[in-house]
Amino acid sequence: MNLLDVDQFPTTVRPVLTVRNASEGVAFYKQALGAEVIFRSSYADGAIVAEIAIGEACFRVANEAPEATDLSPQTLDGTSVRSNVLVADPDVLVQRAIASGVVEVAPIADQRCGLRQGRLADPYGHHRLIGRPLTDGTGDWVRSVGSR
Repeated sequence: MNLLDVDQFPTTVRPVLTVRNASEGVAFYKQALGAEVIFRSSYADGAIVAEIAIGEACFRVANEAPEATDLSPQTLDGTSVRSNVLVADPDVLVQRAIASGVVEVAPIADQRCGLRQGRLADPYGHHRLIGRPLTDGTGDWVRSVGSR
């Protein structure tokens, strides 16, 4: 598929995590979550934008840019977005992340929404819900995962 062909371009959602030091953030996500750098653009002012992936799940990390109102959770003293990361073994990923300095907000447990899931906060203020669908077929996630 030619991605420049607008009629054939796939619809995707690609979150961009804004952090104060994107180079440091990319290194951290590689260590803590096993992320792989897909590409990295560097700019004369030292800012970067990097696309990274955890398995097939891609997201970008970019430097904070107050002039464009791109502020990090550190600057805002909170976050309004949580990322759901669905993986085969959330327990292993959570333990790896905690060992790398991520803070456990809620421990991994079977949730009534149909996920085995926990919540983590990284050093940059971004929150991730790490989980996998429960095998008993209950909860809202079973409908959403199975419908796509």
